[in-house]
Amino acid sequence: MEHVPTYALPPVSLVLGGARSGKSTHAEKLVAGTLFGASPQPAVYIATAEAGDVEMATRIMAHRARRGGGWTTIEEPLKLASALEAAAAHGQPVLVDCLTLWLSNLMHAGADVDEATDDLVRALDGYGAPVVFVSNELGLGLVPETPLGRSFRDAMGRMNMAVAERADRVIFMAAGLPLLMKDRPAPRS
Repeated sequence: MEHVPTYALPPVSLVLGGARSGKSTHAEKLVAGTLFGASPQPAVYIATAEAGDVEMATRIMAHRARRGGGWTTIEEPLKLASALEAAAAHGQPVLVDCLTLWLSNLMHAGADVDEATDDLVRALDGYGAPVVFVSNELGLGLVPETPLGRSFRDAMGRMNMAVAERADRVIFMAAGLPLLMKDRPAPRS
């Protein structure tokens, strides 16, 4: 029998990258435990996207099809900290995809983004299952042309920094390849 290496999830991980960099696929494999060819494990998927148009509905369907049926899905566009509490009841690893859409939803709703980010980071303290967040890195491209675009880019940068600071592992994706940026060892008992 061939030995399949494992990749233990730390309490909190962040998978960052640009559009179509492979971040969601990589995060799904991390959470399901299939990165090295093992059988998929049950997991919880917290979806922040809303199917506001045909393109987004198509993307959501593609993500669902790729994940398969072993996932419990919680759809929550705004109250992410509450969704994490609901996910904890399952006692399984959790994937939050994605912080970028969550930020967009918060800004569209007129919510206090800094307060929501602080609530999210606080919710991670003592959380009982591994959590993997997916987020876009927006600071590597052109400066957005509009004030709203620049505000969104800046807020995304601040949110990514807050989650990355709290995270035990941070992975940057480029061209489908993971680059380990941070890997804090688990505390010893």
